[in-house]
Amino acid sequence: MPLNTSWLLMILVACSSMACADEWTQWMGPSRDSVWREQGIVTTFPAAGPKVLWRVPIAGGYAGAAIAGGRVFVTDYVTDADAKVANFERKASTGRERVLCLDEGTGKILWKHEVPVTYTISYPAGPRCTPTVHDGRVYTLGAEGDLFCFEAATGAVVWSRDLKKDYATKAALWGWASHPLVDGDRLVCVVGTDVAHAAAFDLKTGKEIWRTGKAPEQGYVPPSIIEAAGVRQLVLVKPDGVYAVEPETGKLLWETPYNADNGSIIMTPVRIGDFLYVGGYQGKNLMLKLKADVPGVDVVWRNKPKQAISAVNVQPIVADGLVYGFHENGELRAMRVPEGDFAWKGGGPLGERPAGSGTAFLTRHDDGVQPARCFLFTETGDLVIARLTPQGYEELSRAHLLEPTNNAFGRPVVWCAPAYANKSIVVRNDAEVIRVSLAE
Repeated sequence: MPLNTSWLLMILVACSSMACADEWTQWMGPSRDSVWREQGIVTTFPAAGPKVLWRVPIAGGYAGAAIAGGRVFVTDYVTDADAKVANFERKASTGRERVLCLDEGTGKILWKHEVPVTYTISYPAGPRCTPTVHDGRVYTLGAEGDLFCFEAATGAVVWSRDLKKDYATKAALWGWASHPLVDGDRLVCVVGTDVAHAAAFDLKTGKEIWRTGKAPEQGYVPPSIIEAAGVRQLVLVKPDGVYAVEPETGKLLWETPYNADNGSIIMTPVRIGDFLYVGGYQGKNLMLKLKADVPGVDVVWRNKPKQAISAVNVQPIVADGLVYGFHENGELRAMRVPEGDFAWKGGGPLGERPAGSGTAFLTRHDDGVQPARCFLFTETGDLVIARLTPQGYEELSRAHLLEPTNNAFGRPVVWCAPAYANKSIVVRNDAEVIRVSLAE
């Protein structure tokens, strides 16, 4: 049976059993915007907590799951080495990176692929990048730069690349963490440093289409697409600059300097009207204004002291004309644009005295009800329903889903982004991946 026909059949079977609800095909969801668009979702949790549909053992990793065609795709790292390594410490370990395909309804493992790998990175629990599912194939990127394309139905390897070898580089301190982006017939990836910062590969063959940029280190920012001045622009961020290229060719459109502390720039720039904002570690923030007539930007301000949001683990979201996100001190902030000051700030779901790099993954639930609610999965393993509005943070309900299995800054944490699909959440730690019903 041809690949696309097989994949179509798989989708039709899944749709018949699950009413063809929303899927979560990549990092931050189908539109890559951290918005969940299903209806019929709980507004408060029952006293005993939401129903766990299945639990499946898993090894270490920070990568979230992708959900498509009635299947769950997730990656992990199997090793006997100690994965609890200090923040800035590189420590070599050997093990196997795996890609697991699970039945969405039962959790049964349908196929798996594993490859031996030596980690040279800090926080070596496992892969960082959420799989990307597109047109019957699934694309994965490991922490040491192993890029794979699989048949989603069977797990057969279509093509693969070793980014370290192909681009004469080494892994950044925290490994490859920039989730690849599908655009047209291309897979766009952050690849390296001196040879090229980013490259686009043919989705079907893995052949390089173009390469662009140079950087002192990869950085950790996923690529994104915007449209400004009537032109589609692929926005990329590296430790020493923010730039945009033509998505089809990699040709430079504009660039502006940036100075990431410790190479730590993680968040994808967020767009609010005519403005583009990016914020990194130690207050290295940058507000840009997009030009209206030609591709380009003007710097509104940079490195504004005691202002803005220096995002670490959590991608900020945009709503109500504000940027909502977690600052590096663990504080939840609602930032005005372009001023960079705050409508409010506070502990949010992490309490009134949040810790540094405090983490709660933000997902806006858009079911047509206003004001919209958010689901926040916290580093303590709690799932929180709350409202984030220009007036403040309002917690509505909370349930504990998973135990923290790793550590950071002397405290237990689970730093794994959730996935939402078919009226449920799929989330993991370093011991298990679970699917929990969120149907009302």
